Amino acid sequence: MENNSKNMIDLAESGAAAAEDSGIFGTSIAFAEASLVLYPVAWEATTSYGGGTSEGPEVILTASRQLDLEDPCFDRPYRPGLFLSQGRETLFGMNQAASLLVEDLRVSPNAEEKARDEKIARVNALSAGVNTIVYEDTAKLAQQHKFIGVIGGDHSSPYGFIKHLSEVHDQFGILHFDAHLDLRDSFEGFKHSHASIMHNVINDFPQVVKLVSVGIRDYSFHEKEFCHAHQKRIRVFTDRDTFRRKQQGVLYSQICKEILSELPGKVYISFDIDGLDQRFCPSTGTPVPGGVEFNEACYLIEELALSAKKIIGFDLCEVARSADSSEWDGNVAARILYKICGALLFSQGKIGLASAF
Repeated sequence: MENNSKNMIDLAESGAAAAEDSGIFGTSIAFAEASLVLYPVAWEATTSYGGGTSEGPEVILTASRQLDLEDPCFDRPYRPGLFLSQGRETLFGMNQAASLLVEDLRVSPNAEEKARDEKIARVNALSAGVNTIVYEDTAKLAQQHKFIGVIGGDHSSPYGFIKHLSEVHDQFGILHFDAHLDLRDSFEGFKHSHASIMHNVINDFPQVVKLVSVGIRDYSFHEKEFCHAHQKRIRVFTDRDTFRRKQQGVLYSQICKEILSELPGKVYISFDIDGLDQRFCPSTGTPVPGGVEFNEACYLIEELALSAKKIIGFDLCEVARSADSSEWDGNVAARILYKICGALLFSQGKIGLASAF
């Protein structure tokens, strides 16, 4: 380990305040020394309600610098090296161009059909371009023996990364935290909408042998029909059913065992922040009442890692800047991110368990 990186870790363990220009979680290290690279995707053009998720990576970075880094389950997840890479300037431009097209479509709903179709086609082309960039960049990172987490952006952001994983793993499952199923064929004509990510994954990647969704509480008739048509590959734990079972005396630990039993040995975590109760993410774009408690999410992530399954990658999406100056959304997201980083590194044998008090 280079002296500079060692010094940054020593600084973190001293309890001193992180520098304003430090890296993720205040522990800047060189890319070459990082085990896990966080790849930002500043894309939110097809977001259909609230906005701001393209700022998610920056919001999380800023909030992460004020966290204490002793995890109660996993032993110092930062020590193997966490690195937040630079966002692609191309993505910023593509997001801006697509966002302008989407705005034109929404303010002129009665425009001539041919003109609308042309704009939708241009947005779809830009979305496909984002997918290609994410696919190529994450594949290059993997070639450099990095574990990878995608930081969105909207929930369509990780498609290219999941495509890469489907090419290097014969089969894996997805543990999907979300308020929504994201199983629409398209939304507002956009093939790669944030509302279509899991539909596209199921259709395009047979290597994803199981999609297990938790926290779900908002879905359409056609999404429910899609689940029925793919019942061998999709299992949904709705927020309502989980709540009712807990009220009837079923332990949450038992419910988590059932969730994990549905997943194969290799697991990808896809975490839409709106899967949490809205009080933990009040500024996310499509909030829904109810949801997973923060500690429930952490418990399930920890149990996944402790189950001896391998976590092969993840995404964290739909984080937006807090409407006030509290940085609350970023604070919560940074803590979820740190927990997932620890779970992945533990499952891959890079760290052990934390010592008890």
